[in-house]
Amino acid sequence: MAFWVLIIAILVVPILLFLIVAFSPALLSQGTQWFTLDAFKQALNSQLLVAFIDSTVVGIVTAALSAAIGFWLAWTVQRTDLPGRRALTGIVFALLLAPSYLIALGWERLLEPNGVLQVLGIDATWPREVMYGPVGIVIVLTVKGIPFAYLAISNTLRGLGREFEDAVRVHGGGRLASARMVFTLLAPGVWAALAIVFAESVSDFGVASTLANDSHFLVATYSLYMAVDSFPVQFPVAAAISWILLLLIVLALFAQSRALRGRSFRVLSGRSRPPAREHLGPVRATLMGLAFVVLALLTLGVPTFGAVSASLIDGLGSLAGSHQWDLSNYRRVLGSPDLGGPLVYSAWLAAVTATIATALATVCARMLAARGNTSAGRLLDFILLGAVALPGIVFAAGYIFAYNLPFWAALRIHLYGTTALLLFAYLATGLPSTTRVLVGTLSQVQNSMLEASRVHGRGAAKAWLTIVLPVIARPLLTAWLLTFAAILLELPVSQLLAPPGKQPISVGIETALGKYDFGGGTAMEVLAILFALAIVGAAFAAFRLLAPAGWRVIGRTR
Repeated sequence: MAFWVLIIAILVVPILLFLIVAFSPALLSQGTQWFTLDAFKQALNSQLLVAFIDSTVVGIVTAALSAAIGFWLAWTVQRTDLPGRRALTGIVFALLLAPSYLIALGWERLLEPNGVLQVLGIDATWPREVMYGPVGIVIVLTVKGIPFAYLAISNTLRGLGREFEDAVRVHGGGRLASARMVFTLLAPGVWAALAIVFAESVSDFGVASTLANDSHFLVATYSLYMAVDSFPVQFPVAAAISWILLLLIVLALFAQSRALRGRSFRVLSGRSRPPAREHLGPVRATLMGLAFVVLALLTLGVPTFGAVSASLIDGLGSLAGSHQWDLSNYRRVLGSPDLGGPLVYSAWLAAVTATIATALATVCARMLAARGNTSAGRLLDFILLGAVALPGIVFAAGYIFAYNLPFWAALRIHLYGTTALLLFAYLATGLPSTTRVLVGTLSQVQNSMLEASRVHGRGAAKAWLTIVLPVIARPLLTAWLLTFAAILLELPVSQLLAPPGKQPISVGIETALGKYDFGGGTAMEVLAILFALAIVGAAFAAFRLLAPAGWRVIGRTR
């Protein structure tokens, strides 16, 4: 019972109340009308309509580019013998952990007036004109979309044997016909990549609040933020914008379903044979290697160089300061509570959220993986899928609205403006993805192992600790670390729900940059990322050194 109360409180109530107010402001004391569409009329005025069109076009272009690059990466890693191909997987996961606003800020520090390139004596006028606009926004969102496309397509490609390609060649088909056959069979993965990247792009707030805002390019998520951040707060308009964002995502999922309807893509069978890797000659291997080096530089190298170099320049972005290369920004960040405090605060919030989310996600994943499609499992699956489809900024706006209603004050429950509400919102955004990470592992745990342990006299708790925990220990650690890293640098929820007097690291970075302290802000970025990497490395090292031998062996690949 307590489990369902928590799920409803953090996932259902805030979003449901927030979305209802778009149609009935009077129901929740936000106006005098019990049913109206005025909020949608305001949301679809000329300026906001341009923002929705811009978001849609950017989402489509980003989805197509990310799917193409993701397909190329997946094919190269799994079907060729390119030297160093394993490093590509590491790059993909590094991009997965890097928030979009940090990638955008890395580009901005390089190209902005009085930025890194200008300090180095390089004219950045032309690249700045290109990046500060739709082209730059598409580039950054494509960089963030590549990991999602790669994972969706590579998982599908991994299960495709070579017998279909052999059948085409036996019947006289050439390489082109064989490639067309493979691409057709990979349609579920390709369409999943397109839908996921489109949804991520139109709901992204990191780029909207940085590169898009600085280049005066209207997108829907920033319009939603402005509706909530205005005075007085326009909750009905913000809810109407949220409905339209959800409609865009639903249309993407509908297009995916429509494209795959009535077609069979079942390729796994007892006769499936693993495909042979294609041997690349010296010329092709060299060209592809160079292409991947260029991709790595554009996706990780350039933003990283922009952030690190900016953090080492005193007074970057202003006429004050010596503009010399030194460690003064880091000394200020580490020595000032106004700059160093947010990192400690976010680290604590991320650790608590990751711990609770991993524990709850284990329960959720077990329910979703349970044999038999129970009504409770179906309801939980529906709630979690709906939460995945909601942009983070919609969650944040929902929490602002729902937990600031007079109803809670009457019950003497005061959550608005507190760290507790921020934790609840973090938990709501982290739980669905953490559950999806664990559901595959929990699906492989057979009940017979627990039943055998119980037969031999062990209680339920001891049976779980001695049978299930060793099997899922490594996936649990991975899920905890992914959630920790995501929450540590989370932006939209932090931006809207940070309690007075306390700043998460992402808000601290934005505050420093808003004061034109580009050196201090980027130093905070670098320290936060290094801190996250240190936690990941320390956790895996501790697991390797301290975990029982059996825990380390289970799930390890050779």
